[in-house]
Amino acid sequence: MIGIGVKTARRLTISGLVALCMFTALALALGYANKARCTGPLFDEWGRSEPAYQERAYGDVCYSDIQNLWVGRDIDRHVFPYVHGGIEPDGTLYGGVVEYPVLTGVLIWVGAWFADTDAGFLALSALLMAPFGLAVAWWLGRLSGWRALLWALSPPLVLYAFHNWDLPVVACAVAAVFVVHRWTSASLRRRATAAAVLLGLGFALKLYPALFVLPLALYVLTEGRDERRFDVRGALQVAGAAVGTAVLANVPFMLAGFGGWLASFDFQSRRQVDISTNSIWYWGFRHWTEYEGFQSAMSVVSPLLMLLSFAVACAVGWLRYERTGTYPWIQVSAAMLCGFLLLHKVHSPQYTLWLLPFFVLVAVRWGWILAYLVADLAMGISIFRWFYLNMAGEPNGIHDGFTSQALMIGVWGRAALLVGLFVAFLAARSTVDDFGPVRSAFKLRSESPVP
Repeated sequence: MIGIGVKTARRLTISGLVALCMFTALALALGYANKARCTGPLFDEWGRSEPAYQERAYGDVCYSDIQNLWVGRDIDRHVFPYVHGGIEPDGTLYGGVVEYPVLTGVLIWVGAWFADTDAGFLALSALLMAPFGLAVAWWLGRLSGWRALLWALSPPLVLYAFHNWDLPVVACAVAAVFVVHRWTSASLRRRATAAAVLLGLGFALKLYPALFVLPLALYVLTEGRDERRFDVRGALQVAGAAVGTAVLANVPFMLAGFGGWLASFDFQSRRQVDISTNSIWYWGFRHWTEYEGFQSAMSVVSPLLMLLSFAVACAVGWLRYERTGTYPWIQVSAAMLCGFLLLHKVHSPQYTLWLLPFFVLVAVRWGWILAYLVADLAMGISIFRWFYLNMAGEPNGIHDGFTSQALMIGVWGRAALLVGLFVAFLAARSTVDDFGPVRSAFKLRSESPVP
C-alpha cells in the first residue's frame, strides 16, 4: 500500500481569513472613495453630476462605467432590462437594453432601483457588489493562503472594483475553483459539475468564465481515468451543466423580449476597434481604424487568433498531463485568459480584475506579477488623462508629454507581459494543489513536481 500526501497551500485560520477580508474591505472602500470623487455636488434634471462631469471624470481619473451609464441606457428611468428594448440601425440601444449579459443587466437594474442620481447609483451598486469582492478574498485565502493578499491589497482592486460590474463574475470564476478543490466531501464529478454551473452563471454575467469550461472538462476527463479509459461521461456532464446553466439564465429574457435580449449581443458584435477599445488592435493600427475593410478584417482575425491561443494552451496542458499525470486546468485557464485579453478587440481597464485571481492561484514568479501591476497602473491612470487631453484639444502625442509616454508603456508593456504570462502560467504549478486528488496507483506512476 502506497501512502502519498498531496501538497497544498498553507491553510489560513479563521482569524487570518477575517484579516484578509478586512484588508479587502479597506481596498474596496478606497476604490469607492476614488470613484465617488466624480459625483455631485450638483445634479442636472437627469440626475447627472455637475459641474463639468466628463472633464472631471477624465481629468481627475475618477471615471467609472457605472456612473457614466446612468444616463443613456434608461437605467435612470428604472426600466427592466431587455424586455421592451432593441438596437437602432446606428447601433444605439434603447428600451432598457444594456450591452452586457442578462445577469449583469439585472444587477444594474437592482442597483438603480432606489437611486435618483448617478451618485446614488454608484453608491448602491458598490454596496451590491462589495460582498462579492469579500467572498473572492475568503475563497482565495482558503485556496492559497496568504498569497491571497495579492487580491486584497492590489492597486487594481482599488482602481477597478467599482469601475464596472466585474466583481460578481470574478466571484463566479473563483468559486468554481474553490468548489473543485475544497469541496472534498463530494466526488470529483459532482464537484466539477457544480463548478460548471458557476461558470455558466459567470457566462450570464460577463461571458469570460465560459473559457474555463473546456480545461475543467479535460481535468475531469483525465482525473477520472482508470487503467482502461477516460471519464468521458464526466467531461460531457461538465460541459452540459455549463451550457444548460447559461441557457436557463437567458431563456426567460429571450421569451420576454427576444429583440432586446439579442440587442446586447448585436451591440458587441458591431463594436469597432476605436479609441474606446484600448486594445493592441487600436494602438497598433490607429490610422487604419477609419477604413471599413480593417474593421471587417478585425471581426475575423481577432476571434481566430483567440481560438488559436486557446487551442495552444489546451494542447500544452495535455502534454503536461502526459508528463505529470494531471491536467493543469487552472494554469490552462489562466493562459487562455491571457490570450483573450491580448487578442480581443476590446481590452477595458477593469479586465485586470479577471486576471488578478490567477496571480494568486498559479505560482508564477513575482517579477511577472510586479511588472504587470506596474504596467497596468501606468495604463489605468494615463488612459483617462490622455482622454482628457484629447477632449480639451491639447497636444497628446508621444513627444508631447509624460501622459502619452506612460500610456504607451502601459499598453505595450502589458501586451508583452501577457505573452510572457501565457507561457509562464503553462509552466507553473498551482498554489491550490500541485497534483489534484490521488485516486489510484495508476495515477501515481508518473506524478512529479513541475519546476
